[in-house]
Amino acid sequence: RPNEPATGVVTKNELCTAGRKSAGFVRHVEIDVSGTALEGVCRSGQAIGVIPPGEDERGRPHRLRLYSLACPTGGEDGEGKIISTTVKRTVDEHWDNHKLFLGVASNYLSDTQEGDEVLLTGPNGKRFLLPEDAHQHDYMFFATGTGIAPFRGMVLELLRGGYKGNVTLVMGAPYSTDLLYHNELLALRDAHPNFRYLPAISRENNVIDGTSHDTMYVQDRIKTDAEALRAQLVGEKNLIYICGVAGMELGIFQQLAKSLTGDALEQYLQTEREALADIDNWDRRMIHKQVKPTRRVMLEVYA
Repeated sequence: RPNEPATGVVTKNELCTAGRKSAGFVRHVEIDVSGTALEGVCRSGQAIGVIPPGEDERGRPHRLRLYSLACPTGGEDGEGKIISTTVKRTVDEHWDNHKLFLGVASNYLSDTQEGDEVLLTGPNGKRFLLPEDAHQHDYMFFATGTGIAPFRGMVLELLRGGYKGNVTLVMGAPYSTDLLYHNELLALRDAHPNFRYLPAISRENNVIDGTSHDTMYVQDRIKTDAEALRAQLVGEKNLIYICGVAGMELGIFQQLAKSLTGDALEQYLQTEREALADIDNWDRRMIHKQVKPTRRVMLEVYA
């Protein structure tokens, strides 16, 4: 609990972007929680709270900030003692006076060094998890930015556990240098034929099977890779997880509605007939109303 936090010790802090010239600074931070109440209880898909030291401008202690776990349920070490998260430095300007704004928690966590102590709470989250019997399903993960964190943990958990089903990860980023955990995911793809890793770059040229695409968002992979993905999408075992910036889910839902029909679509979306007649004009206000994701779709999006 926030009033009784656990004390973890940073064991690793490193950049996890595909290149050092990325437009943002995103770091992979590992924390030793052995001997605390967090040891062995964190599941992939959950989040931990980080409490930055110090006080705000009103003299109140800084509030905790939640960060998604980036490790499997067994932690980075397989014993639940070393957990990890993915943190992007928040660097911006105040709109009113144009002065520099630095996110308190994100920069604090990004600045930590090996051996530093960090106050932690959690774990938080009961919905955005793998099923109890994870081997009975196929998985399609859609991520943008640090939304990759829970999927890194889930993919590692599945593949390390001898998972034999189909798992597809679509990772969206503005530039190829912004892809997170890219080399690790490429290595997992090469080592596991049942793992499909599909980057989608929105501000660079994408070449897929010899065809050039000027821009690509995560939902576009449903169309460009239709032949490869259709069997998984229409299967009765498939689950869809979406994590990243708010708004990404709308594009995915629209592309699903354009690509699937009948029972294949209804296992993911319950849609009104009028909505299906005008898919291009859907907006986010329709989600959970005229366009309702089913229990086969897990959403974790943020502003």
